Amino acid sequence: MVESQELSTGNFSDWLRDTRSALKKDAETDVPCGECNACCRSSYFIHIKPNELETLNHIPEELLFPAPGLPEGNVLMGYDEKGHCPMLREGACSIYEHRPATCRSYDCRIFPATGIQISGKDKVLINQQVQRWKFNLNEAGEINEQKAVKQAASFLTQKRKLLPPEEIPGNPTQLAIMAIKVYKLFNETKTETVNDTELVEAVIEAGKNFDTRS
Repeated sequence: MVESQELSTGNFSDWLRDTRSALKKDAETDVPCGECNACCRSSYFIHIKPNELETLNHIPEELLFPAPGLPEGNVLMGYDEKGHCPMLREGACSIYEHRPATCRSYDCRIFPATGIQISGKDKVLINQQVQRWKFNLNEAGEINEQKAVKQAASFLTQKRKLLPPEEIPGNPTQLAIMAIKVYKLFNETKTETVNDTELVEAVIEAGKNFDTRS
């Protein structure tokens, strides 16, 4: 159930630090979802890695298919005719304790944090929830951090075609995650003095450095 009243996300800097830490460790995020299950009803394909054996053991094989462009063993789970995850039963995840890592790390607050919009009729529910989140921006540092995050997201959106094919984010979630990973580049660099090609190279390097240090 998605309600209309605002939800506080707390301080932006705290959220950003925790999110980057979770991304480095490929760890679970702590999202105060309450009764909301909008992401489970928004036509998402769920990526499941080969090493997620416990998860794979709890999902019927006929619901899985090879993930395009990824090594053998990586699979996707689709959604039903209503756009619902097939593991959603009576409004709750039927395999919650064994749910995929993709679900454990998903955090819709990443969209208001980066300013990235999700489009499509199948994303109405998740958009409603996204619009409820409100960050506290009480310090100048927090304001500057979110500005840098949004600048990173804007650059990646506008200069998408300049990225090598293997580096192009495949969907808004991946784009938002990439912006979170490389935002410091936009906080520390006077990007207006750097040409697009150099900045793209710097973004790719920053992303690789983030992943390497995970």
